[in-house]
Amino acid sequence: MQFKRPENTEKYYWTRHSIGKMMQYGLSAQRIVRVIRAPERVVEGVAKNTIAVMQPSSVRRDKNGKRTWSQEIWAMYQINKKKKNILENISDGSGLAEKIIPNGKQLKIISAWRYPGVSPKGKNLPEEILAEIKEAGF
Repeated sequence: MQFKRPENTEKYYWTRHSIGKMMQYGLSAQRIVRVIRAPERVVEGVAKNTIAVMQPSSVRRDKNGKRTWSQEIWAMYQINKKKKNILENISDGSGLAEKIIPNGKQLKIISAWRYPGVSPKGKNLPEEILAEIKEAGF
């Protein structure tokens, strides 16, 4: 499988760290966006002002109908609130060029990873932060 590098857009900014982790764990940008849009669990990230979201990789039902899984996909991001523009270096074939990305309501994807097994429950986000995420349209 060949890795397709995600493009920075008005909605999502991908850090080099997140791209490296996606390559390491075989995760696509579409899969990470799906985890962010429909998380199973939302917790406070380990880095300052970050949010971590999780979705099970593949869900099965046991004999009692309880959902179980053996692997989780996690993403950690920040909501950029600054109104300035970001200059991004891009390769256009003829060398380096700069692309302006508006930075109004943009998610900065910091990291992504696979967790083997079921992770322990973390600290849940306060309701006002969850409301802010929904209000931002993510």
